[in-house]
Amino acid sequence: MAEVALHGVTKRFGDIAAVTDLSLEVNDAEFVVLLGPTGAGKTTTLRLIAGLEQPDDGSVTIDGRDVTKTAPAERDVAFVFQQYSLYPHYSVFENMAFPLRAPGRKWPETEIKKRVHEIAEMLRIETKLDNRATQLSGGEMQRVSIGRALVRSPRAFLMDEPLSSLDAKLREELRVELKRIQRELGATIVYVTHDQIEAMTLADRIGVLAEGRFVQVGPPREIYETPSNVYAAQRLGSPRINLVSPALLGMRDIPADATLTGVRPEDVELHRDGGIPVEVLAVEHLGVETVVLMKAGDTQVHALLGAHAPVVAGERTRIGVRQGGAMFFDGAGDRVHGTA
Repeated sequence: MAEVALHGVTKRFGDIAAVTDLSLEVNDAEFVVLLGPTGAGKTTTLRLIAGLEQPDDGSVTIDGRDVTKTAPAERDVAFVFQQYSLYPHYSVFENMAFPLRAPGRKWPETEIKKRVHEIAEMLRIETKLDNRATQLSGGEMQRVSIGRALVRSPRAFLMDEPLSSLDAKLREELRVELKRIQRELGATIVYVTHDQIEAMTLADRIGVLAEGRFVQVGPPREIYETPSNVYAAQRLGSPRINLVSPALLGMRDIPADATLTGVRPEDVELHRDGGIPVEVLAVEHLGVETVVLMKAGDTQVHALLGAHAPVVAGERTRIGVRQGGAMFFDGAGDRVHGTA
């Protein structure tokens, strides 16, 4: 595998800047997730690395070599798309073997068979190799699509929301498999998603994108606990972070330039003596945790509690914030630091 880097890359489509002055270094064997909503520049960034788009400014390097002007086929990266893109009349084996039979590779058939079987076993689809692609489930087709990329042993893998079309259970299963395979192979992966659960569970580092720029890049836990601004804070966490007026929660030592207080739902404490009065609007029991929606004045607040939280809808109680659980943001949405 190899290092992948973007150096001050800008890409425009007419008057629209899809990415602007974007810089990122992906280390060898690192799993980096690009996270952001539709239009943030995630897919364009992948396509710039792959060579499917050319930057207007800046450069792209792979393993230290400038590939900015290099054709996609010469970059030795594998692109896994959102849709499966399998050949329906081919068997699973033929679909996976296809990249190894390209004119420039000339792999012996014995080596092709060995490699395909190795990857199929790793993906746990070895019993499906004789099936046609049309005979597979959605999850199996995506495994084949990923397998077709893995057989090549490219320098890096670029994955554009490969799990988004699957149901929740399959997404969870394939997340676990993909992370396991990445660790076993020592693969370098740049992965695009708008799903914060995928980002948190898969990434060594997350790059939070907004309008073609990085808002914050760092390990998932770091971004969750110390977001650089409101936008980054809102990208991770379910339920989302509570954003309220600093005066609402009655905290002391609020920074002078703070206009918003952010509190993660798990940092909201119920039944706090002397706390802020609230009315419980709804209680959702989700097995190992309970989500509580409350109203404090005209503001709604979420709390995330344990499985057997003593609270019911319609109840009136008081809430507080766990010590050290408040974050403060200024009028521009940037983080400011206080002691509450």
